[in-house]
Amino acid sequence: MTEVKREVFGQMPREEGGGVVEKFVLKSDSVKVEILSLGCIIAALEMKDRDGEFSDVVLGFDTLEGYTGKHPYFGAVVGRVANRIAKGRFTVDGKEYQLFLNNGPNSLHGGAKGFDKVLWSPEILPDGVCFYRLSPDGEEGYPGDLKVWVTYTLSGGELAINYRAQTSKTTPINLTNHAYFNLAGQGSQDIYDHEISIEADSYLPVDDTNIPTGEVATVQGTSFDLRQPVVLGKHLQKFRLDGFDHNFCLQQAQARRLVGRAHHPPTGRAMEVHTTQPGIQFYTANFLDGSLKGKGAVTYPKHSAFCLETQNWPDAVNKPQFPNTLLRPGEEYNHTTWFVFSTA
Repeated sequence: MTEVKREVFGQMPREEGGGVVEKFVLKSDSVKVEILSLGCIIAALEMKDRDGEFSDVVLGFDTLEGYTGKHPYFGAVVGRVANRIAKGRFTVDGKEYQLFLNNGPNSLHGGAKGFDKVLWSPEILPDGVCFYRLSPDGEEGYPGDLKVWVTYTLSGGELAINYRAQTSKTTPINLTNHAYFNLAGQGSQDIYDHEISIEADSYLPVDDTNIPTGEVATVQGTSFDLRQPVVLGKHLQKFRLDGFDHNFCLQQAQARRLVGRAHHPPTGRAMEVHTTQPGIQFYTANFLDGSLKGKGAVTYPKHSAFCLETQNWPDAVNKPQFPNTLLRPGEEYNHTTWFVFSTA
């Protein structure tokens, strides 16, 4: 059985429209997860190690002020379009749209005030919580009134996140959760002793602004071949990599499938990622620099977490050969990702 509790987490600043931010605590015998009504943020996720000791394995903040300040999307649902859109421009049905540029020459994770920075309306479920919001036509430059539902449910060691959306005008949409994980426990200095594997035969090479070039490249014989588990630190050294921030191309199926795994041998903690999405962005927190103080006043240096963000391919709205990212009136966007936490 999953226990669901709600409590007040804080009050939004007046200039942000005020409003109460709630925290929802979902608890099973092996996992406890805390989710905020601001940005549908996973603020904490505690899981057992092989000795039965609980640790929080996601980065974040103890107070609301951390989340209302500038931070790299810790734990948040990002949208309307996660990842990057080249030059913040796209054309739908012959009309060109221009978005705010917030990542060099590109638009990233929904723009200046994306889904991560707004309050959602919560509804408690027997085993979780469903968040709803209406993103109005023209918000951040995107067309159409977009109704969005994000539902978190916990069953034993499995956390499911379902994303649904409906629109009044054709719009690009790509939703993901941007949780930063460290299975040694948040605040641990790096993730070099983690074993990572990703079930992908190809990946997307990017230009110097992190926009895919359009090529779909094989992972065979490259540093991107993660089909067998690699120890992350040794792998980065071997290939002289600064880290990963790349989309891995998954088997194109709408069905649930296992797409990635992380394992931390010292604690025995393991996490599987299953999804219906066509891609997964593997990011090794290359832009963390120790300047942010997180939970328990710890700092978060570079490579102190990893993200496995299930999503559509970056800049798909401008690349017709990529999986379709347009949602049309009368259709429903519906994707689910499952994180399965265990000890081995």
